[in-house]
Amino acid sequence: MNTPYLVYLVDDETNLLELLQSYLQSAGLQVKAFSSGNEVLPYLDEAHQPHIWILDIMMPDIDGYELLRLIREKSNVPIIFISARDQDVDKIIGLELGSDDYLAKPFLPRELVIRAKKLLQRTYEKPGAVPAQAQTFQDWVTVGPYMISEKGRQVKEGDELIDLTTKEFELIVYFLHNQGLALNREQILTSIWGEDYIGSDRAVDDLVKRIRKKMPKFPLETVYGFGYRMTRI
Repeated sequence: MNTPYLVYLVDDETNLLELLQSYLQSAGLQVKAFSSGNEVLPYLDEAHQPHIWILDIMMPDIDGYELLRLIREKSNVPIIFISARDQDVDKIIGLELGSDDYLAKPFLPRELVIRAKKLLQRTYEKPGAVPAQAQTFQDWVTVGPYMISEKGRQVKEGDELIDLTTKEFELIVYFLHNQGLALNREQILTSIWGEDYIGSDRAVDDLVKRIRKKMPKFPLETVYGFGYRMTRI
């Protein structure tokens, strides 16, 4: 892109908000900061969508979970949660609701910058994060009742678009490029979250669970004790 990526940053801790804004801007990103959930509401329509959201969970008016739900009604842009609550249940809830990453406070601002930039690159510069030798789909591909466009980053069932998060779509494309292969959780984590991801491989199972809920006829098999495999189409 010729213009900087636009980040919407939401946190009610003023000092932290200013610090993170400074770090993100120093990294070449354009940042609009909000100190409360209520401030965000006028920016939830499609005309105001950024390239990425960074949301605090614990805020006094509208918390990050509710903001995520409202954002996902309009957009599938990447979302990173930041929170002082470093508990697995919070991470799982965030992932199930559609977040793409989770960072527990306290953290180094530089780590947030690295995660945000890598997520932006995977989303807008390297769609699908698939291996270099993989086939490139130029148009719509039929998988059972679904039509999948890698280039357009869309999935349809009939005439209806299926609402997918960035990570959900990337994993579907990853399976498309590796049909018939048993992929272990570590391979999937590295391909979808990146080599620097720090977290449990439970994130893979949660992501697959969400895809199966939205696309129950997608030909994805569990390889017990190992990972997952998409049957060949």
